[in-house]
Amino acid sequence: MKADPGYFGPHSMMWKINKEITVLFGGARALLMHAAHPLIAAGARQTSFYQRDPWKRLIRTLSLQNSVTFGNRQEADESAHRINKLHEVINGEDEITGGYYDALDHEQLLWVHACLQISSIYFYEMTVKKLSDEEKNQYHIENMKAAELVLVDRKKMPETHEGLKNWVITKSKQEGYLVSTDVSEDVKNIIGGGPVPRHIKPIWPFIAFTAFNTLPKEFKEIYGISDSKIKNFILGLNLKILKYTRPLLPPFFRLIAPARWAKQRITKKPSLLFKDKAQY
Repeated sequence: MKADPGYFGPHSMMWKINKEITVLFGGARALLMHAAHPLIAAGARQTSFYQRDPWKRLIRTLSLQNSVTFGNRQEADESAHRINKLHEVINGEDEITGGYYDALDHEQLLWVHACLQISSIYFYEMTVKKLSDEEKNQYHIENMKAAELVLVDRKKMPETHEGLKNWVITKSKQEGYLVSTDVSEDVKNIIGGGPVPRHIKPIWPFIAFTAFNTLPKEFKEIYGISDSKIKNFILGLNLKILKYTRPLLPPFFRLIAPARWAKQRITKKPSLLFKDKAQY
């Protein structure tokens, strides 16, 4: 029995980048970027995720990314379908801006997708190694498939990673596009010192520090984060330490559990399911 490699497989850029544990730092950064968008925040307010379970959205987003990247095609499709069904009922008028939020709106979906992609690439380059434009664009092309699964219109997406990054920057500079709301304040407080899952508590202060201080300028303004030479020095030093010590670590400390599980499934145990990932 041959294992289904899924939509990407072990030689893809999706596997190469998303397997790194330090790329998860990008999840916290992306969450801050998501919450700064008032219509994304409005959808979160409707579902009350941040009040009832502050980690639910981040875990859900990363779980989707991991199942689509490392799962077989059926598991990827099922994960995307669950998210799409949930999104069907998230819509309405934003009480802050008066705008219409819709979790199935192309631009709002693309914002969520783009913030996670550019944050993942950023942390890969800062903690693993630099990528060529060709590698970043290959990741972008592959990740378009993941975006399609959650109903992002591929035809309306920028054609390159740099184009996607510039789209986010251009949008964020538009007056009123980013807004400080109760949801963005909740997310800021959660990441800055709220209840943290026990297994990541020891390293969370560093993850939070990097998430806040690597944000683009427009997002820092929303969250009231100031720049300083000492903060930038500490940030750069710690990221360099991570980058140079990473090769010395065993896979258990370098790679996320879904990636270790996927390697076992491809090379030794093709019957493994995504729910078995915690064993690895």
